[in-house]
Amino acid sequence: MASQDWFDKDFYKVLGVSKDVSEADLKKAYRKLARKYHPDSTQGDPAKEAKFKEMSEAYSVLSDKSQREEYDQIRAMGAGGARFQAPGTGSGGFEDVFSRFGQSRGSAQTADFDDLFSMFGQGGFTQGGGFGSGRFGQPTGGFRGYGGPQRGADVTARTTLDFRTAVKGETITLVGEDGKPFKVKIPAGVADGQKIRLRGRGRPSPDGGEPGDIVVSVTVRPHPVFTRDGLNLRVTVPVTFTEAALGATIEVPTLGGDPVKLRVAPGTPSGRVLRVKGRGVHTAKGTGDLLAEVQVAVPSHLDEQAKEALQRFHELEPKENPRTDLMAKARE
Repeated sequence: MASQDWFDKDFYKVLGVSKDVSEADLKKAYRKLARKYHPDSTQGDPAKEAKFKEMSEAYSVLSDKSQREEYDQIRAMGAGGARFQAPGTGSGGFEDVFSRFGQSRGSAQTADFDDLFSMFGQGGFTQGGGFGSGRFGQPTGGFRGYGGPQRGADVTARTTLDFRTAVKGETITLVGEDGKPFKVKIPAGVADGQKIRLRGRGRPSPDGGEPGDIVVSVTVRPHPVFTRDGLNLRVTVPVTFTEAALGATIEVPTLGGDPVKLRVAPGTPSGRVLRVKGRGVHTAKGTGDLLAEVQVAVPSHLDEQAKEALQRFHELEPKENPRTDLMAKARE
């Protein structure tokens, strides 16, 4: 929602970017400044804290497509002298506003008033002689106000979690724009790229309305063993050739718990998935399973005795070509 002080704030200059900056370059510029001026690294410097708040406000507006378009429109009007002043209080004033629609004050038509106010999400004048239901200079919710106070702006934040924390859930501590720490409860099963909205923790309203929210984007570090598959956890389990061929009982790791035993049936091929019920991700929506994918491990070093034993097995194994079906399908 637009703020009347946008006329006087050059958000592009605050972030050191041009007006045609791309979303990617805008984000890079903000991150570079955030590292320099974040309260964690400025050690209570009031000037740098003020700079951090100023650039955070600029990025919040310019990173939102609709707010950026509205800001550019308002700034364009302001650059041409279109300031909302009472007649006679300075140059520009209402004459400059209406001249943008090819009319002077004396000849402006109702349709042109509609065009002007449609730029701010209005359908024309409302009762009361100003925007919305208030008068000029009163806190009526900005240019889109309808008599109520304006909601504070949302703030974006990022946090990186380890895999186990994301799966199990945990309460972590983040630092707000004011430099003060606050706690956030991470629900069990949060996924990489997911966003968590913290109601009422964003910027305050400029005129007594509700505060905005903090929207936290979550990045989850990969685990060296487990991966996510919805609510299921996946793990690849190596087995020897003899375990796969003759069958065996093996141990399989679980995330943060004791290993479980699984039965590998005789003749199990690589790629077969064995399921352990209820050992996946626990959430309010349900509980997943642990999916153990068997992978036959081929020994890379054999002594002479082992080679002789395998050669004897080769002479005794069924004379079947496992690639016959593959070659036939390839010719279809």
